[in-house]
Formats: sequence, C-alpha cells, structure tokens
Amino acid sequence: MFFSILTFYFVSKLIGGTGEQYLEPYGGDYFSFVLIGIAFSGYLMTALRGFSESIRGEQMMGTLEAMLVTPTNSSTIIAFSTLWSFIFTSFRVLVYLLIGAFLLGVDMSDANLIAAMIILILTIICFSSIGIISASFIMVLKRGDPINMLFMSTSELFGGVLFPIAVLPEWLQKISYILPITYSLNGMRHALLQGYTLHALAPDIIALIVFSVVLVPLGLLTFKYAVKKAKADGTLVQY
Repeated sequence: MFFSILTFYFVSKLIGGTGEQYLEPYGGDYFSFVLIGIAFSGYLMTALRGFSESIRGEQMMGTLEAMLVTPTNSSTIIAFSTLWSFIFTSFRVLVYLLIGAFLLGVDMSDANLIAAMIILILTIICFSSIGIISASFIMVLKRGDPINMLFMSTSELFGGVLFPIAVLPEWLQKISYILPITYSLNGMRHALLQGYTLHALAPDIIALIVFSVVLVPLGLLTFKYAVKKAKADGTLVQY
C-alpha cells in the first residue's frame, strides 16, 4: 500500500506543473488528486468483487441454497455478505488519507467531512447495486460475469481515477458522465481538498442520488430474478 502511494507521489514530482489547467479545479496538485482517486475507487472494486466472490464462495461450499431458504430477506443477506469487505476498505482508505496528509503533504485542512460522508454513503449504495447485478450473473452463469471487467476498466479509464476527465477528448467525456464514479470522485475531491459546501456539491450529490434510485431496485430485482431462475433450473447448488 505504502509503496503504491509513494510511486504516484514521485510521479507527481516528475509531472510538476504540467497539466495544471486541468488540475486547477481540484487545487492544482496532482498527487492530492490521484490519492483521492486511488483511495476511493477501492470501494468500486470491493463492490464488484465482494458480492460476486461471496456468492461464488457460497455456491462452491454448497451453502448458498441453505442461506437463501432461511426466513431472512434476500436483500439483508446481500447487504451483510460484504460488510467486512467494506469495513476493511474503509480502513484502507483512512490509512491512504493519513499517509497522504501527515507524511506526504496533502492539504485537507479545509475538508468538509459531513459532505464527504454523505458522498461516501451514496457512493457505496451506487457501487453496491452494481456489485449485486454482477453477483446475479455469477449465480446464473456459474462463472465470471461480463460486468466486473467491463465496468471496472471503463470506470478507471473514464471516471477520473488517475487523471481529470477534462484531459479526454470531448466526445469521450460523454462516457464519463454516465458513470457513478465520476460524480463520486469529483465530489469527494472537492469536499476533502477544497471544503466545498453541500450547496456547491449539489450537482454531484444529486447525480449520485439519481443513480441510487435507479440502481438499487434494479440490483435487487436482478438478484431476485437470478435466484428464481436458479431455483427453477435446479442449478442453485451447482458450481
């Protein structure tokens, strides 16, 4: 973890003021920009892999059917299946930020922590919904699904993880605008690095709320359909 942070720290020294016009909305420092991107994109990876790996693991151990026939609501089972993964990811993000702030000079003295927490909650909701859709493919296909690789790669390239989306050609930026991670990272950077108010962050927060309203029911419906189909086909315990 520490070596990964150091790598981008020294890369930022090499870059210097190059591309400053793209970084100006975030304070002008590339390392601060990329630290937030790397840290909080971890939630997307946790969501995409966590739910899928949990379902796949239960399938391979033969416990998935027993778990799903309990009185516990399927949405509750889904939520708690990756709880530890999200706790660990949060700890890792905190370590990233502490190293950046206390050892490598990232200035978060003006951070709006309440706004950052609101954005984080909405981020986890959005990413988890996508992860649940991914897990639904696992349940039906019994193998790696197309969602993980496609969505993760697209988000890393077009979502502003390692560089501002303004660097992209204008026609490619349109892809960025349909990805939740774009609004998540944009809002988080403005909240932590520049202390934006909730009013100033409204466009990003509203976008994340819209994504949540669409993705949460879609994820739960997809999962319920996958369970129903697997039961009907008698493949719930197959792997």
